[in-house]
Amino acid sequence: MTPVLSSNAFAYRPYLFYWLARLFATFSIQIVVVAIGWKVYDLTHDPLALGYVGLIQFLPSLLLVFVTGTVADRFNRSRVIALCYLVQLLATAVLLVLATSGSALVWPIYAVLLAMGISRAFLAPALQSFVPNLVPREALSTAVSWVSSSWQVATIGGPVAGGLLYGVSETAAFGTASALYLGAIGLMLALPAIARPASARETAWQTVSAGFRYVFSNRVVLGAISLDLFAVLLGGAVALMPVYASDILVLGPLGLGLMRAAPGVGAIVMAAWLARFPVKSDAGLKMFAGVAIFGVATLVFGVSRSAPLSIAMLALMGAGDMISVYVRETLIQLATPDELRGRVSAVNMVFVGASNELGEFRAGSMAALIGVVPAVVFGGCGTMAVAAIWAAAFPELRRAERLDGS
Repeated sequence: MTPVLSSNAFAYRPYLFYWLARLFATFSIQIVVVAIGWKVYDLTHDPLALGYVGLIQFLPSLLLVFVTGTVADRFNRSRVIALCYLVQLLATAVLLVLATSGSALVWPIYAVLLAMGISRAFLAPALQSFVPNLVPREALSTAVSWVSSSWQVATIGGPVAGGLLYGVSETAAFGTASALYLGAIGLMLALPAIARPASARETAWQTVSAGFRYVFSNRVVLGAISLDLFAVLLGGAVALMPVYASDILVLGPLGLGLMRAAPGVGAIVMAAWLARFPVKSDAGLKMFAGVAIFGVATLVFGVSRSAPLSIAMLALMGAGDMISVYVRETLIQLATPDELRGRVSAVNMVFVGASNELGEFRAGSMAALIGVVPAVVFGGCGTMAVAAIWAAAFPELRRAERLDGS
């Protein structure tokens, strides 16, 4: 008799450990991001310096894309994740040393960010491709939703905690982040080894290029990945939050933490809704709607001078992004064979990294040229335009219906 498989992802213990590890590690990085953002702007008062923060973290994902996905597909993914968390722990420890020494130099912070960017380049494909190994197909969409939820929970609590801890001291912020990384490493090491699927013999070039070849041969995957790239590349206002918190809304470090947390609040509310009422039809159209909502909210945030309105728009940005992430990640995982998921995820994370970190550089450099508010307004308008253009250019994605693999 065939056993009945649960659609509840938390019924599977390895997934629970993985979910908790991601929660701890993401909470940690959110604390670090808030602390670094405020410190860099406090030292430089230059929005371009904030743009460099994003650029430095993006470059490793781009330069190592042919390696990172292959590592995720060829080695034990849980051990790859644990090793990457260890590197991030060591990088955070260096930030702790810099804080205790009272250093006022920016370049050591950039060097630490580069090390973290390299670890994240290897981490992202392993994280993204690991979920289908932990739950059956019936629970995959729920598992993806809860993974996104763990990220959003961390982006709510992490920035607020980061602002509060940084207000106490830099040592408190980086010390807490280090402790959380230790917990994440322990959980990942507790996972059993999961056998990798056998694959046909390939040449070295075929192995490393397989992810790109698959993405560009599958219109649904290509459309979903590139939509996120251009939408968030144009719409990202995250890098400029320290400027808004310091100079425009005048909210201080705790206010910056609240601003960083607001998108997570909107996203977790939307994730809870999606977990209760999963997308059962018109998945593609709903993804495009989420991107459009993100763009409108970015535009309003850019021109707002009211702290409550700005924070509300940030929450709406998070809700719109959650819809897009939920649909996109599920479609990509369902459409990709397991033996290629690491390499496809590496390509995906280059696009995502470009949209996030390179988007931060776009925002910072444009703000230095034309001003902070015009840079954010331009981004919001650009995101809405991308949603319309991609809906017309990728009809296969627009017509995507279900997220259960049927």
